[in-house]
Amino acid sequence: MLPPRSDLARDLAEWLPRQRWFGGKDGPVDELSIGTATELRTGDPALHHLVLDVRQNGAVDRYQLLLGVRRHLPDRLRHVEIGAGTGAAGARLYDAAHDHDLTRMLLDALADEASIGPLRFHHVPGARIRTDLASLPITAEQSNTSLLFGDAYICKLFRRLSRGVNLDLEVNLALTRQGCEHIPAVHGWIELEPDGPGAEPVTLALLSDYLHTGADGWSLAIASVRDWFAYPLPPGDEWAELDASGAGGDFAAEAERLGAATAQVHRALADAFGVTVLAADEVRAMAARMNTELTATCQAVPGLAPHAKSLTGAFLDLAARAAPLPVQRVHGDYHLGQVLRTESGWALLDFEGEPARAESERRALAHPLRDVAGMLRSFEYAARFLITKSGTVPTESGPHLETRAHAWAARNRAAFCRGYAAAGGADPAAHSVLMHAFEFEKAVYEVRYEARNRPAWLPVPLTSLAHLTA
Repeated sequence: MLPPRSDLARDLAEWLPRQRWFGGKDGPVDELSIGTATELRTGDPALHHLVLDVRQNGAVDRYQLLLGVRRHLPDRLRHVEIGAGTGAAGARLYDAAHDHDLTRMLLDALADEASIGPLRFHHVPGARIRTDLASLPITAEQSNTSLLFGDAYICKLFRRLSRGVNLDLEVNLALTRQGCEHIPAVHGWIELEPDGPGAEPVTLALLSDYLHTGADGWSLAIASVRDWFAYPLPPGDEWAELDASGAGGDFAAEAERLGAATAQVHRALADAFGVTVLAADEVRAMAARMNTELTATCQAVPGLAPHAKSLTGAFLDLAARAAPLPVQRVHGDYHLGQVLRTESGWALLDFEGEPARAESERRALAHPLRDVAGMLRSFEYAARFLITKSGTVPTESGPHLETRAHAWAARNRAAFCRGYAAAGGADPAAHSVLMHAFEFEKAVYEVRYEARNRPAWLPVPLTSLAHLTA
Protein backbone atom coordinates (compact mmCIF):
# COMPACT_ATOMS: atom_id res chain seq x y z
CA MET A 1 0.00 0.00 0.00
CA LEU A 2 1.25 3.47 -0.87
CA PRO A 3 1.46 6.28 1.70
CA PRO A 4 -0.85 9.30 1.34
CA ARG A 5 -0.14 11.21 -1.87
CA SER A 6 1.00 14.31 0.00
CA ASP A 7 3.62 12.33 1.93
CA LEU A 8 4.76 10.45 -1.17
CA ALA A 9 5.04 13.67 -3.18
CA ARG A 10 7.19 15.21 -0.41
CA ASP A 11 9.56 12.24 -0.38
CA LEU A 12 9.79 12.18 -4.18
CA ALA A 13 10.53 15.92 -4.33
CA GLU A 14 13.56 15.28 -2.10
CA TRP A 15 14.68 12.15 -3.94
CA LEU A 16 14.14 13.21 -7.56
CA PRO A 17 16.84 15.92 -7.90
CA ARG A 18 19.52 13.38 -6.92
CA GLN A 19 18.78 11.14 -9.91
CA ARG A 20 21.08 11.28 -12.91
CA TRP A 21 18.15 11.41 -15.31
CA PHE A 22 16.45 14.37 -13.66
CA GLY A 23 16.73 17.34 -16.01
CA GLY A 24 16.14 20.18 -13.54
CA LYS A 25 19.31 20.09 -11.47
CA ASP A 26 19.93 23.81 -12.05
CA GLY A 27 17.12 24.87 -9.73
CA PRO A 28 14.96 23.78 -6.78
CA VAL A 29 11.74 21.80 -7.17
CA ASP A 30 8.99 24.30 -6.42
CA GLU A 31 6.19 21.74 -6.43
CA LEU A 32 5.76 18.05 -7.20
CA SER A 33 2.39 16.40 -7.67
CA ILE A 34 1.37 12.92 -8.76
CA GLY A 35 -0.55 13.10 -12.01
CA THR A 36 -1.46 9.41 -12.34
CA ALA A 37 -0.78 6.39 -10.14
CA THR A 38 -1.48 2.99 -11.71
CA GLU A 39 -1.14 -0.31 -9.85
CA LEU A 40 0.55 -2.81 -12.17
CA ARG A 41 1.16 -5.62 -9.67
CA THR A 42 -0.26 -6.35 -6.23
CA GLY A 43 1.32 -8.29 -3.39
CA ASP A 44 4.84 -8.16 -2.06
CA PRO A 45 6.61 -6.85 -4.02
CA ALA A 46 4.05 -4.52 -5.58
CA LEU A 47 4.57 -2.33 -8.64
CA HIS A 48 3.02 1.07 -9.36
CA HIS A 49 3.47 3.37 -12.35
CA LEU A 50 3.58 7.07 -11.47
CA VAL A 51 3.50 10.15 -13.66
CA LEU A 52 5.01 13.09 -11.75
CA ASP A 53 4.31 16.74 -12.53
CA VAL A 54 7.33 18.78 -11.45
CA ARG A 55 7.15 22.58 -11.33
CA GLN A 56 10.40 24.56 -11.56
CA ASN A 57 10.81 28.24 -12.40
CA GLY A 58 7.20 28.50 -13.53
CA ALA A 59 7.41 25.56 -15.97
CA VAL A 60 6.08 22.03 -15.48
CA ASP A 61 7.86 18.89 -16.69
CA ARG A 62 6.50 15.37 -16.48
CA TYR A 63 8.53 12.35 -15.38
CA GLN A 64 7.63 8.70 -15.03
CA LEU A 65 8.62 6.36 -12.25
CA LEU A 66 8.18 2.63 -11.74
CA LEU A 67 7.66 2.53 -7.99
CA GLY A 68 8.32 -0.72 -6.15
CA VAL A 69 6.96 -1.52 -2.70
CA ARG A 70 8.48 -4.26 -0.49
CA ARG A 71 8.22 -5.17 3.16
CA HIS A 72 11.90 -6.05 3.19
CA LEU A 73 14.32 -4.50 0.73
CA PRO A 74 17.15 -6.78 -0.48
CA ASP A 75 20.67 -5.40 -0.50
CA ARG A 76 20.73 -5.27 -4.31
CA LEU A 77 18.01 -2.58 -4.25
CA ARG A 78 19.12 -0.42 -1.34
CA HIS A 79 20.89 2.05 -3.65
CA VAL A 80 17.57 2.95 -5.30
CA GLU A 81 15.47 3.29 -2.14
CA ILE A 82 13.25 6.35 -1.87
CA GLY A 83 13.42 7.64 1.69
CA ALA A 84 13.74 5.06 4.43
CA GLY A 85 10.70 3.10 5.49
CA THR A 86 8.41 5.78 4.02
CA GLY A 87 5.73 3.42 2.74
CA ALA A 88 2.53 2.60 4.58
CA ALA A 89 3.17 0.46 7.68
CA GLY A 90 6.92 0.81 7.17
CA ALA A 91 7.02 -0.70 3.65
CA ARG A 92 10.09 0.19 1.59
CA LEU A 93 9.70 2.28 -1.59
CA TYR A 94 12.25 2.20 -4.40
CA ASP A 95 12.89 2.74 -8.10
CA ALA A 96 11.60 -0.55 -9.53
CA ALA A 97 13.34 -0.10 -12.89
CA HIS A 98 16.22 -1.84 -11.08
CA ASP A 99 14.12 -4.81 -9.90
CA HIS A 100 14.13 -7.73 -12.33
CA ASP A 101 11.41 -9.42 -10.27
CA LEU A 102 9.00 -6.68 -11.33
CA THR A 103 10.13 -5.47 -14.75
CA ARG A 104 9.47 -8.88 -16.30
CA MET A 105 5.77 -7.97 -16.30
CA LEU A 106 6.50 -5.30 -18.94
CA LEU A 107 7.26 -8.08 -21.43
CA ASP A 108 4.12 -9.96 -20.45
CA ALA A 109 1.99 -6.87 -20.98
CA LEU A 110 3.61 -6.07 -24.33
CA ALA A 111 3.15 -9.62 -25.56
CA ASP A 112 -0.54 -9.50 -24.57
CA GLU A 113 -1.08 -5.91 -25.78
CA ALA A 114 -2.58 -5.24 -22.37
CA SER A 115 -4.41 -2.13 -21.17
CA ILE A 116 -3.94 -1.33 -17.47
CA GLY A 117 -5.61 1.84 -16.28
CA PRO A 118 -4.35 4.64 -18.57
CA LEU A 119 -1.37 2.54 -19.80
CA ARG A 120 -1.48 0.89 -23.22
CA PHE A 121 0.99 -1.81 -24.28
CA HIS A 122 1.54 -2.40 -28.01
CA HIS A 123 3.68 -4.68 -30.13
CA VAL A 124 4.53 -4.41 -33.81
CA PRO A 125 2.17 -6.58 -35.91
CA GLY A 126 3.66 -10.05 -36.26
CA ALA A 127 6.19 -9.56 -33.45
CA ARG A 128 6.46 -12.41 -30.96
CA ILE A 129 7.86 -11.08 -27.71
CA ARG A 130 9.65 -13.46 -25.37
CA THR A 131 8.49 -13.21 -21.77
CA ASP A 132 11.04 -15.47 -20.09
CA LEU A 133 13.83 -12.89 -19.79
CA ALA A 134 15.08 -11.01 -16.74
CA SER A 135 16.13 -7.38 -17.00
CA LEU A 136 19.38 -5.60 -16.22
CA PRO A 137 19.44 -1.77 -16.16
CA ILE A 138 22.13 0.12 -18.04
CA THR A 139 23.47 2.50 -15.41
CA ALA A 140 25.61 4.68 -17.72
CA GLU A 141 22.69 6.53 -19.29
CA GLN A 142 21.79 10.01 -18.11
CA SER A 143 18.45 11.20 -19.48
CA ASN A 144 16.65 7.83 -19.76
CA THR A 145 16.92 4.36 -18.27
CA SER A 146 17.31 1.34 -20.52
CA LEU A 147 16.70 -2.26 -19.47
CA LEU A 148 18.44 -5.17 -21.14
CA PHE A 149 16.29 -8.29 -21.39
CA GLY A 150 18.80 -11.09 -21.95
CA ASP A 151 20.55 -10.66 -25.28
CA ALA A 152 17.25 -10.13 -27.11
CA TYR A 153 15.76 -6.72 -26.25
CA ILE A 154 16.54 -3.31 -24.92
CA CYS A 155 13.65 -1.39 -23.36
CA LYS A 156 14.18 2.36 -23.11
CA LEU A 157 12.13 4.03 -20.37
CA PHE A 158 11.71 7.72 -21.15
CA ARG A 159 12.12 9.33 -17.75
CA ARG A 160 11.28 12.88 -18.83
CA LEU A 161 8.11 12.65 -20.90
CA SER A 162 7.54 14.53 -24.14
CA ARG A 163 4.16 15.69 -25.25
CA GLY A 164 2.62 13.17 -27.60
CA VAL A 165 4.53 10.50 -29.47
CA ASN A 166 8.23 10.47 -28.64
CA LEU A 167 10.49 11.24 -31.60
CA ASP A 168 12.59 8.14 -30.94
CA LEU A 169 9.55 5.88 -31.29
CA GLU A 170 8.09 7.76 -34.23
CA VAL A 171 11.30 7.66 -36.25
CA ASN A 172 12.47 4.17 -35.33
CA LEU A 173 9.03 2.67 -35.96
CA ALA A 174 8.89 4.29 -39.41
CA LEU A 175 12.41 3.05 -40.23
CA THR A 176 11.53 -0.44 -38.98
CA ARG A 177 8.56 -0.48 -41.35
CA GLN A 178 10.89 0.68 -44.12
CA GLY A 179 13.14 -2.30 -43.45
CA CYS A 180 16.12 -0.04 -42.71
CA GLU A 181 19.09 -2.22 -41.75
CA HIS A 182 20.97 0.51 -39.87
CA ILE A 183 18.69 0.76 -36.82
CA PRO A 184 17.65 -1.71 -34.11
CA ALA A 185 14.20 -2.97 -35.12
CA VAL A 186 11.26 -1.92 -32.92
CA HIS A 187 9.20 -4.71 -31.30
CA GLY A 188 6.81 -2.74 -29.10
CA TRP A 189 6.07 0.35 -27.06
CA ILE A 190 4.16 1.56 -24.02
CA GLU A 191 2.07 4.70 -23.98
CA LEU A 192 -0.16 6.76 -21.72
CA GLU A 193 -3.63 7.31 -23.12
CA PRO A 194 -4.53 10.85 -24.24
CA ASP A 195 -5.61 13.10 -21.39
CA GLY A 196 -8.18 15.09 -23.35
CA PRO A 197 -9.89 15.68 -26.70
CA GLY A 198 -7.38 16.18 -29.51
CA ALA A 199 -4.44 15.07 -27.35
CA GLU A 200 -1.97 12.42 -28.45
CA PRO A 201 -0.89 9.42 -26.39
CA VAL A 202 2.36 9.99 -24.50
CA THR A 203 5.19 7.54 -25.20
CA LEU A 204 6.52 5.90 -22.03
CA ALA A 205 8.88 3.20 -23.33
CA LEU A 206 10.29 1.63 -26.49
CA LEU A 207 11.27 -2.05 -26.91
CA SER A 208 13.85 -2.76 -29.63
CA ASP A 209 16.42 -5.31 -30.70
CA TYR A 210 19.44 -5.40 -28.44
CA LEU A 211 22.55 -5.26 -30.63
CA HIS A 212 24.63 -7.33 -28.25
CA THR A 213 27.62 -7.56 -30.59
CA GLY A 214 27.82 -3.78 -30.91
CA ALA A 215 30.61 -1.47 -29.78
CA ASP A 216 29.79 2.22 -29.56
CA GLY A 217 31.53 4.56 -31.95
CA TRP A 218 32.89 6.79 -29.21
CA SER A 219 34.81 3.96 -27.52
CA LEU A 220 36.22 2.78 -30.85
CA ALA A 221 37.28 6.29 -31.80
CA ILE A 222 38.92 6.94 -28.42
CA ALA A 223 40.89 3.69 -28.75
CA SER A 224 42.11 4.90 -32.14
CA VAL A 225 43.12 8.30 -30.74
CA ARG A 226 44.97 6.64 -27.86
CA ASP A 227 46.90 4.50 -30.34
CA TRP A 228 47.74 7.55 -32.42
CA PHE A 229 48.93 9.52 -29.41
CA ALA A 230 51.23 6.65 -28.48
CA TYR A 231 52.61 6.34 -32.00
CA PRO A 232 56.27 7.49 -32.08
CA LEU A 233 56.96 10.50 -34.23
CA PRO A 234 60.29 11.11 -36.01
CA PRO A 235 62.73 13.64 -34.59
CA GLY A 236 62.88 17.26 -35.64
CA ASP A 237 60.06 18.96 -37.50
CA GLU A 238 59.10 16.02 -39.71
CA TRP A 239 56.14 15.30 -37.39
CA ALA A 240 54.36 18.28 -38.92
CA GLU A 241 54.02 16.42 -42.25
CA LEU A 242 52.51 13.24 -40.80
CA ASP A 243 48.89 12.24 -40.89
CA ALA A 244 47.12 9.87 -38.53
CA SER A 245 47.20 6.93 -40.94
CA GLY A 246 50.56 5.91 -39.51
CA ALA A 247 49.13 4.47 -36.29
CA GLY A 248 47.94 0.88 -36.10
CA GLY A 249 44.49 1.78 -34.77
CA ASP A 250 43.47 3.88 -37.76
CA PHE A 251 39.73 4.63 -37.67
CA ALA A 252 39.33 6.14 -41.13
CA ALA A 253 37.92 3.03 -42.83
CA GLU A 254 35.22 2.78 -40.16
CA ALA A 255 34.53 6.52 -40.42
CA GLU A 256 33.96 6.08 -44.16
CA ARG A 257 31.58 3.15 -43.58
CA LEU A 258 29.75 5.22 -40.97
CA GLY A 259 29.34 8.02 -43.51
CA ALA A 260 27.77 5.59 -45.96
CA ALA A 261 25.38 4.20 -43.33
CA THR A 262 24.38 7.75 -42.39
CA ALA A 263 23.49 8.58 -45.99
CA GLN A 264 21.41 5.41 -46.28
CA VAL A 265 19.45 6.26 -43.12
CA HIS A 266 18.87 9.80 -44.38
CA ARG A 267 17.47 8.36 -47.61
CA ALA A 268 15.18 6.03 -45.64
CA LEU A 269 13.98 8.98 -43.52
CA ALA A 270 13.17 10.94 -46.68
CA ASP A 271 11.22 7.97 -48.05
CA ALA A 272 9.32 7.50 -44.78
CA PHE A 273 8.47 11.12 -43.96
CA GLY A 274 8.97 13.03 -47.19
CA VAL A 275 10.99 16.13 -48.08
CA THR A 276 9.87 19.74 -48.07
CA VAL A 277 11.61 22.96 -49.02
CA LEU A 278 12.45 26.02 -46.95
CA ALA A 279 12.07 29.29 -48.83
CA ALA A 280 15.09 31.56 -49.09
CA ASP A 281 13.69 33.98 -46.50
CA GLU A 282 13.29 31.08 -44.05
CA VAL A 283 16.94 30.19 -44.60
CA ARG A 284 17.88 33.79 -43.84
CA ALA A 285 15.79 33.63 -40.67
CA MET A 286 17.64 30.41 -39.71
CA ALA A 287 20.98 32.19 -40.17
CA ALA A 288 19.74 35.07 -38.03
CA ARG A 289 18.81 32.65 -35.22
CA MET A 290 22.29 31.15 -35.40
CA ASN A 291 23.79 34.60 -34.99
CA THR A 292 21.48 35.44 -32.08
CA GLU A 293 22.59 32.28 -30.26
CA LEU A 294 26.19 33.22 -30.90
CA THR A 295 25.71 36.69 -29.40
CA ALA A 296 24.04 35.29 -26.28
CA THR A 297 26.70 32.60 -25.83
CA CYS A 298 29.56 35.10 -26.20
CA GLN A 299 28.03 37.12 -23.37
CA ALA A 300 27.77 34.03 -21.18
CA VAL A 301 31.14 32.50 -22.16
CA PRO A 302 33.77 35.18 -22.87
CA GLY A 303 36.19 32.55 -24.17
CA LEU A 304 34.11 32.29 -27.34
CA ALA A 305 34.46 35.98 -28.18
CA PRO A 306 37.80 35.68 -30.08
CA HIS A 307 36.04 33.43 -32.61
CA ALA A 308 32.89 35.51 -32.91
CA LYS A 309 33.96 37.41 -36.03
CA SER A 310 34.63 34.24 -38.02
CA LEU A 311 31.44 32.57 -36.79
CA THR A 312 29.33 35.62 -37.58
CA GLY A 313 30.92 35.73 -41.02
CA ALA A 314 29.79 32.16 -41.71
CA PHE A 315 26.21 32.92 -40.64
CA LEU A 316 26.12 36.12 -42.71
CA ASP A 317 27.52 34.21 -45.67
CA LEU A 318 24.67 31.70 -45.38
CA ALA A 319 22.14 34.52 -45.27
CA ALA A 320 23.70 36.32 -48.25
CA ARG A 321 23.63 33.16 -50.39
CA ALA A 322 20.27 31.95 -49.16
CA ALA A 323 18.36 29.81 -51.63
CA PRO A 324 15.50 27.31 -51.28
CA LEU A 325 16.74 24.47 -49.05
CA PRO A 326 15.35 20.91 -48.93
CA VAL A 327 14.65 19.73 -45.39
CA GLN A 328 13.47 16.45 -43.87
CA ARG A 329 13.55 14.37 -40.71
CA VAL A 330 17.11 13.86 -39.50
CA HIS A 331 18.74 12.37 -36.42
CA GLY A 332 19.09 15.72 -34.68
CA ASP A 333 21.76 14.87 -32.08
CA TYR A 334 24.24 12.94 -34.15
CA HIS A 335 27.60 12.00 -32.64
CA LEU A 336 29.84 8.99 -32.03
CA GLY A 337 27.98 8.04 -28.87
CA GLN A 338 24.79 7.54 -30.90
CA VAL A 339 26.14 4.80 -33.20
CA LEU A 340 27.08 1.14 -32.72
CA ARG A 341 29.45 -0.94 -34.82
CA THR A 342 28.01 -4.44 -35.01
CA GLU A 343 29.21 -7.51 -36.85
CA SER A 344 26.99 -6.52 -39.78
CA GLY A 345 27.77 -2.78 -39.93
CA TRP A 346 26.90 0.52 -38.30
CA ALA A 347 23.58 1.16 -36.51
CA LEU A 348 22.15 4.54 -35.49
CA LEU A 349 20.44 5.06 -32.12
CA ASP A 350 18.45 7.68 -30.19
CA PHE A 351 16.50 9.89 -32.58
CA GLU A 352 15.28 12.26 -29.84
CA GLY A 353 17.26 15.35 -30.85
CA GLU A 354 19.47 17.54 -28.68
CA PRO A 355 18.29 17.31 -25.06
CA ALA A 356 18.95 20.99 -24.33
CA ARG A 357 16.71 22.11 -27.20
CA ALA A 358 13.02 22.86 -26.86
CA GLU A 359 10.67 20.16 -28.14
CA SER A 360 9.62 22.31 -31.12
CA GLU A 361 13.29 22.68 -32.13
CA ARG A 362 13.91 18.93 -31.82
CA ARG A 363 10.93 18.22 -34.07
CA ALA A 364 11.90 20.77 -36.70
CA LEU A 365 12.89 19.49 -40.13
CA ALA A 366 16.47 20.11 -41.19
CA HIS A 367 18.88 19.60 -44.03
CA PRO A 368 20.69 16.24 -43.67
CA LEU A 369 24.05 18.01 -43.60
CA ARG A 370 23.15 19.20 -40.10
CA ASP A 371 23.69 15.61 -38.95
CA VAL A 372 26.94 15.47 -40.91
CA ALA A 373 28.12 18.60 -39.11
CA GLY A 374 27.22 17.00 -35.78
CA MET A 375 29.37 13.97 -36.54
CA LEU A 376 32.26 16.13 -37.68
CA ARG A 377 32.08 17.93 -34.35
CA SER A 378 32.14 14.54 -32.62
CA PHE A 379 35.41 13.67 -34.35
CA GLU A 380 36.83 16.92 -32.98
CA TYR A 381 35.69 15.89 -29.49
CA ALA A 382 37.13 12.38 -29.75
CA ALA A 383 40.46 13.77 -30.93
CA ARG A 384 40.84 15.97 -27.83
CA PHE A 385 39.04 13.99 -25.14
CA LEU A 386 42.19 12.29 -23.84
CA ILE A 387 44.00 15.62 -23.60
CA THR A 388 41.38 16.81 -21.09
CA LYS A 389 41.70 13.65 -18.97
CA SER A 390 44.75 13.82 -16.75
CA GLY A 391 46.91 10.70 -16.83
CA THR A 392 45.34 9.15 -19.94
CA VAL A 393 47.94 10.22 -22.49
CA PRO A 394 51.33 8.47 -22.74
CA THR A 395 54.03 10.78 -21.41
CA GLU A 396 56.20 10.35 -24.51
CA SER A 397 53.47 11.84 -26.69
CA GLY A 398 53.22 15.09 -24.75
CA PRO A 399 54.72 17.49 -27.32
CA HIS A 400 52.49 18.51 -30.20
CA LEU A 401 49.37 16.81 -28.74
CA GLU A 402 47.06 19.38 -30.28
CA THR A 403 48.74 18.87 -33.66
CA ARG A 404 48.21 15.13 -33.32
CA ALA A 405 44.57 15.70 -32.37
CA HIS A 406 43.99 17.98 -35.33
CA ALA A 407 45.57 15.44 -37.70
CA TRP A 408 43.38 12.60 -36.39
CA ALA A 409 40.21 14.69 -36.64
CA ALA A 410 41.04 15.91 -40.14
CA ARG A 411 41.66 12.38 -41.44
CA ASN A 412 38.43 10.96 -40.03
CA ARG A 413 36.31 13.96 -40.98
CA ALA A 414 37.44 13.57 -44.57
CA ALA A 415 36.78 9.81 -44.54
CA PHE A 416 33.27 10.25 -43.13
CA CYS A 417 32.38 12.89 -45.73
CA ARG A 418 33.80 10.71 -48.49
CA GLY A 419 31.65 7.77 -47.44
CA TYR A 420 28.57 9.94 -47.05
CA ALA A 421 28.86 11.44 -50.53
CA ALA A 422 29.72 8.10 -52.18
CA ALA A 423 26.53 6.56 -50.73
CA GLY A 424 24.33 9.25 -52.25
CA GLY A 425 24.31 11.92 -49.57
CA ALA A 426 24.82 15.60 -50.38
CA ASP A 427 28.55 16.13 -50.88
CA PRO A 428 29.74 18.30 -47.96
CA ALA A 429 32.55 19.70 -50.12
CA ALA A 430 29.98 21.03 -52.59
CA HIS A 431 27.99 22.76 -49.83
CA SER A 432 30.77 24.46 -47.90
CA VAL A 433 28.74 27.55 -46.92
CA LEU A 434 25.97 25.43 -45.43
CA MET A 435 28.46 23.08 -43.75
CA HIS A 436 30.39 25.92 -42.12
CA ALA A 437 27.19 27.42 -40.76
CA PHE A 438 25.91 24.11 -39.40
CA GLU A 439 29.22 23.17 -37.82
CA PHE A 440 29.73 26.57 -36.24
CA GLU A 441 26.15 26.53 -34.94
CA LYS A 442 26.85 23.16 -33.33
CA ALA A 443 30.10 24.44 -31.84
CA VAL A 444 28.27 27.38 -30.24
CA TYR A 445 25.77 24.94 -28.75
CA GLU A 446 28.67 22.85 -27.40
CA VAL A 447 30.36 25.86 -25.81
CA ARG A 448 27.14 26.84 -24.06
CA TYR A 449 26.47 23.26 -22.93
CA GLU A 450 30.00 22.66 -21.60
CA ALA A 451 30.12 25.98 -19.77
CA ARG A 452 26.90 25.06 -17.95
CA ASN A 453 27.45 21.36 -17.36
CA ARG A 454 31.10 20.31 -17.83
CA PRO A 455 33.44 23.30 -17.52
CA ALA A 456 36.49 21.03 -17.69
CA TRP A 457 35.49 20.11 -21.24
CA LEU A 458 35.12 23.71 -22.45
CA PRO A 459 38.62 23.74 -24.03
CA VAL A 460 37.53 20.98 -26.44
CA PRO A 461 35.13 23.05 -28.58
CA LEU A 462 37.17 26.21 -28.12
CA THR A 463 40.43 24.60 -29.26
CA SER A 464 38.82 22.98 -32.30
CA LEU A 465 37.31 26.34 -33.27
CA ALA A 466 40.77 27.83 -33.34
CA HIS A 467 41.57 25.45 -36.23
CA LEU A 468 38.24 25.68 -38.00
CA THR A 469 38.11 29.49 -38.00
CA ALA A 470 41.76 29.99 -38.96
